[in-house]
Amino acid sequence: MSRRTKFVLVTGGVVSSIGKGLASASIGALMEARGLTVTHMKLDPYINVDPGTMSPYQHGEVYVTDDGAETDLDLGHYERYTSARLTKKANVTTGRIYEAVISKERRGEYLGATVQVIPHITDEIKARIYEGTVGADIAIVEVGGTVGDIESLPFLEALRQLKIENSVEDVVSVHVTLVPHIATAGELKTKPTQHSVREMRQIGIQPDILICRCDRPIASGLKEKISLFSNVRAECVISAVDVKCIYELPLVLHAEGLDTEIASRLNIWSRQPELAEWKRIVERFKNPEGTVTIGIIGKYVHLKDCYKSLHEALVHGGLEQGVGIDFEYIDAEDLEGADSVSAVQKALGGLDAVLVPGGFGDRGVEGKINAIRFAREQSIPYFGICLGMQLAVIEYARNVCGIRKASSEEFSDGSSQHVIHLMPDQHDVTDKGGTMRLGAYPCKLNEDSRAATIYGSADISERHRHRFELNNEYREQLSEAGLIQSGTSPDDHLVEIVEVPDHPHFIGCQFHPEFKSRPLAPHPLFSAFVQAAVVQRATKSEAINTDPPEVPGGEAPSPAAN
Repeated sequence: MSRRTKFVLVTGGVVSSIGKGLASASIGALMEARGLTVTHMKLDPYINVDPGTMSPYQHGEVYVTDDGAETDLDLGHYERYTSARLTKKANVTTGRIYEAVISKERRGEYLGATVQVIPHITDEIKARIYEGTVGADIAIVEVGGTVGDIESLPFLEALRQLKIENSVEDVVSVHVTLVPHIATAGELKTKPTQHSVREMRQIGIQPDILICRCDRPIASGLKEKISLFSNVRAECVISAVDVKCIYELPLVLHAEGLDTEIASRLNIWSRQPELAEWKRIVERFKNPEGTVTIGIIGKYVHLKDCYKSLHEALVHGGLEQGVGIDFEYIDAEDLEGADSVSAVQKALGGLDAVLVPGGFGDRGVEGKINAIRFAREQSIPYFGICLGMQLAVIEYARNVCGIRKASSEEFSDGSSQHVIHLMPDQHDVTDKGGTMRLGAYPCKLNEDSRAATIYGSADISERHRHRFELNNEYREQLSEAGLIQSGTSPDDHLVEIVEVPDHPHFIGCQFHPEFKSRPLAPHPLFSAFVQAAVVQRATKSEAINTDPPEVPGGEAPSPAAN
């Protein structure tokens, strides 16, 4: 008989983006550090089946699991903080629930019953929760949105039912709320938290633990006030003070006793958490040996959540190399136009490395290509991911191979020289959701390549999210000109990695390595990229600090002498 899974139900109130995802991930990290197996689920109230067709400006990045699910970005937090490897079962949306229920109704599975939110929708939600969390000691289930949202009500009702269907020692409710500091009053205010808890209780859920977001510690007297008005014990009112390093949050919550309270509520006997590694990475984050400046050239740079996993993977690389990362997010469209040469020089001239991430569509493409050319010609470390690899191929084809109209079939620019083209099985696709090359695929590396040296292996597996591939008709021409295809699919049909051997660091990959990077296990491609940036910074500093050559007679040459 399998072990019974215990549940931590995480909800949020007052405002969105309050930090439920990081709180859930931190709970997972703490319970795993106690020797327990954990898993996570995210319940999203939107009607989209998944975020795959949503603009990054609407919902941030789309995170991809090994089994090819396009999911909420919070699953990235869950995987970065724990050893859990999540699947498509870990992200459930209103759209997916209603899709399943309507399909069952059409097949007659409800035997003529009137299909309603209660019990049919809520039963489907509960069934997904039980199915997606089987086998774990602890399942952390987070509901997106805020309490009081109309679209969240079916999920909250399902959690209410789940809580009464299980033993009191099997379910704990954690509510994340806000305790703002009002500058004019000079004090923290508890009323938003009181109202949020009241909303929860009206739905039928009494929170067991409160995680209170705040910009300063909450005094014991204020915790007692929150306890009095929310019916939550004072020791279960947890102060979650803002931190500069998000990987410090598990340490902050542990110091407040969160994991102890959860273990007590769930009647779990476990060791004290082993947090030495978390302390180590926080120490390295706060006390770097130096910094490097990395430019990210994209079209979603005005919302950093669009590149959340990418940002964190670079931080992980910095932790590995002992340096801090100064991020320069640069709008690719600013690098286009008549003055693009000077714009690129101004924007990229002071960088230690350049990265072009994935993306879709042709907006900003020429600006990205200009940036790639600058990085290649000026020997600045370059890393291209997905579209960033494809544009590196296009730039190389145009400016090195002489294929002047080299382009991608994705762009409507009238070119017929498609060095990047659509995968054959994608030509007749009309539905956009979940129809790309998604999830983990194997890749073989040339043993004498830079990529193989970085990985320390010739066989790897990485996660993908794309439709377009390097056109095999141009492979030989590109290779002869110096763009090596150092990683391919096992059958050698698809190119996965390209590199320029005689460049300090010029690598592009078709997959998304950022999805597999962890603070405790940085991805080797990001670690190597940051290392190249460190070398670039040192080289520039050495050039600046080099003493001018001595001149006979001890006098510096006059301007006329030059």
